[in-house]
Amino acid sequence: VGHTHSDTESGGRQPQEPDSFHLLQEPSLYTVKAVLILDNDGERLYAKYYDDTYPSVKEQKAFEKNIFNKTHRTDSEIALLEGLTVVYKSNIDLYFYVIGSSHENELMLMSVLNCLFDSLSQMLRKNVEKRALLENMEGLFLAVDEIVDGGVILESDPQQVVHRVALRGDDVPLTEQTVTQVLQSAKEQIKWSLLR
Repeated sequence: VGHTHSDTESGGRQPQEPDSFHLLQEPSLYTVKAVLILDNDGERLYAKYYDDTYPSVKEQKAFEKNIFNKTHRTDSEIALLEGLTVVYKSNIDLYFYVIGSSHENELMLMSVLNCLFDSLSQMLRKNVEKRALLENMEGLFLAVDEIVDGGVILESDPQQVVHRVALRGDDVPLTEQTVTQVLQSAKEQIKWSLLR
C-alpha cells in the first residue's frame, strides 16, 4: 500500500507543487540584484545593490573585483558567478554590469543593461567614457532610478528614460534652496557609492 501511495504521490500531487511554487516565485524572476559600473582597473564608479546578497562594502568590493577579473578579458556578454547571473558590456574605459539571481531571465537583465547603456549614450552624446560619466553622475543616478526601482524593472526604453531624466532635471522650481538640496542629495548618493 505504501508503495502505490508513493506512486500516486509522485504521479499525482507532487509534480504540481513545485509548479505552483514556481508561479509564486515568478515576480522575483524580474528582479535586479545590482547595477555596477567599474572602470578599466576594476575600480567602482557606480554601484547600487538592491538586496543584501553582499551586505557589507567589503563583500561588495570583493565581488566587484571577482566579477571584473572574470569578465574584463572576455567577449561574451553573460557570466555565471557566485550563483548569480551577470550580464555585461564594456565601452572604452567603462564596464557595465547588471546582476540577477541564477534563475534570472538573461533577456530581462540584458534589456536593463542595454537600456542603461543607451540612455547614458544619449545623455553623454555618445561619449560613454569615464570622464564624461564622472561629470554627469547625477544623470546616471536619475537614469538608474528610472530603469530599476528596488530591484524591479520599470523601464527598458532609453527614450523614455532620457525624457524622464530631462524632466526631473527641469521641473524643479529653481530656487537657490532646492538646487542646493538636489545637488546635496546627489552628492550624498555619489559619496556613498564611492565610499570604500
